[in-house]
Amino acid sequence: MTGKGIIIAVSGKGGVGKTNLAALLVRCLAKIGSVLAIDADPDSNLPQALGAEVKSNVGEIREAIVNAPARSEVAADKGGAFERELHKIVEETPQCDIVMMGRSEGEGCYCAINHILRQIIDSRVNMYDFTVIDCEAGLEHLSRRTTKDVDVMLVVTDATKNGILTAKRIEQLSKELYVDFGEVLTVGNRVTPETKELLEEMARENGVKIMAYVPYDPQIAALDIRGRPALELAADSPAAVAVDGICQQILEVAGAVGV
Repeated sequence: MTGKGIIIAVSGKGGVGKTNLAALLVRCLAKIGSVLAIDADPDSNLPQALGAEVKSNVGEIREAIVNAPARSEVAADKGGAFERELHKIVEETPQCDIVMMGRSEGEGCYCAINHILRQIIDSRVNMYDFTVIDCEAGLEHLSRRTTKDVDVMLVVTDATKNGILTAKRIEQLSKELYVDFGEVLTVGNRVTPETKELLEEMARENGVKIMAYVPYDPQIAALDIRGRPALELAADSPAAVAVDGICQQILEVAGAVGV
């Protein structure tokens, strides 16, 4: 592929299975082109889902630079220091390259550092055909405007009222912020025949349009229990087949919005 890469952000309430879904999306997209996976959740579960070990993260770099002595070379050129260090922490795997953001902001103002960080990420994602961002649970990245220029926001919900309400708030917030979203698509995850009807009813009542469903898959549950990566899921399992279908829909939608 050539030209601007497609950027996909995966968001939703905590516990809806968005990280496993993001990992399976990475596996699907890696068959087509190069992929950068960004773990933007402080809990940092995406590397595990991808079967990778990431030794360092952006949060650690940011803290070191913020706390650098005032007259040091690092303090004098924070942007350059970030670029040099970020290059070192990109973990390369057969499936994708991974960048882990690390913990959320602590005390003090990190506004300038976050601005620099966004610039660096924006420049790096253009090196890949696809970027998949596993956002932290809830609305933090949206409310802070730290997720920007997203071609497809994939909002994941389960068959619960809280999941649907969070999906609705994310859709609403995406229209209010100065963020360039191509499309916002909602996916129902871990759905059974019994819960699908309930989920559809709750979605209708709250004005949420679900574009695809991923069925509950015992194979994923078994992998989670054993601490195994989602990428070990059989390609013909129900959840994997559903995610492959979502991947194709994303490519069609991204093409439709001019990516």
